[in-house]
Amino acid sequence: MERLQKIMAQAGVASRRKCEELIVSGRVKVNGVIIQELGYKADAARDEIEVDGKKIARENHVYFLLNKPTGYITSVTDPQGRKTVLDLMEGIEERIYPVGRLDYDTSGLLLLTNDGEFANRITHPRHELDKVYEAIVKGRMEEEALIRLRQGIELEDGMTAPADAVRLRFNEKSKTTLIQLTIHEGRNRQVRRMCEAVGYPVRRLKRVRLAFLTLEGVPEGGYRPLTAEEVTRLYAL
Repeated sequence: MERLQKIMAQAGVASRRKCEELIVSGRVKVNGVIIQELGYKADAARDEIEVDGKKIARENHVYFLLNKPTGYITSVTDPQGRKTVLDLMEGIEERIYPVGRLDYDTSGLLLLTNDGEFANRITHPRHELDKVYEAIVKGRMEEEALIRLRQGIELEDGMTAPADAVRLRFNEKSKTTLIQLTIHEGRNRQVRRMCEAVGYPVRRLKRVRLAFLTLEGVPEGGYRPLTAEEVTRLYAL
């Protein structure tokens, strides 16, 4: 027996938090009875569970690493009709969704899955997984700015956690600096806002690593499945 929201998340309905919202709003039935109790437990193998009148079943969990180009929305759908990252995932039968997000104008490493428990673990701040970005910023970034990034930046939504900031090289021709920034949080446009706050607007931004995962062997716009070992390691983290 497991909590209903966990069964739903494992079936790929949505994240566990969203599943809790579905339960509380009365949209979930177990054996024909509406359940609105978050502590309710069910047997996924024996009980009939419905969400909005549709039966759910345990899906085969799949996990993918995508090298996202710019110009794609990190979403399942977009009301404005823009391209989403799912447009890049050809031939995938399972109903997958992005784990976390990358902005429209940010490229790089993005995970997609139908495992709600996995997605929740990856995105929860308490796990403090390294998110490594390479940013091209305007101007020659000085050590003082790097120190401020390492100490944490006061943004409109509060102080950021200390980041690992490294200057990689300065391009004399374009007057830009390539830096590497490692953060553990997932605030909206956080890297861009941090660099802006220290006086160096971001021209280009790419996520190059998440925990131990890198983009090695995955061309821009391409993807690959995670190995069973990689999934196990991520759960362990």
